[in-house]
Amino acid sequence: VQLQASGGGLVQAGGSLRLSCAASGRTFSRYAMGWFRQAPGKEREFVAAHSWSGSAYYADSVKGRFTISRDNAKNTVYLQMNNLKPGDTAIYYCAASTGIAATVDRLYDYWGQGTQVTVSS
Repeated sequence: VQLQASGGGLVQAGGSLRLSCAASGRTFSRYAMGWFRQAPGKEREFVAAHSWSGSAYYADSVKGRFTISRDNAKNTVYLQMNNLKPGDTAIYYCAASTGIAATVDRLYDYWGQGTQVTVSS
């Protein structure tokens, strides 16, 4: 599986962005998909995950502001980010797992290249 993330950019605090992650392959619907982020000088952290069965999971820091969704017909997972804060500034990575929709990055099998999100105050 190859993953291509897009949609990052520069936005003011309070603004919105929608990230997309397009996957290759014919078995996209069987993968759990996740979004992680890494800010400068910090470890990569979990943001959101979507199981193949439709359940969604979020980090407490983004709950109520971010929404993960997927379109299996388009082999794409999305991350709608609203009410963005400067603390959301990071490189955002999408990932695919053949197992559960985990919050731990080491449980994901495939990774995209990342897309930069910068939130100005």
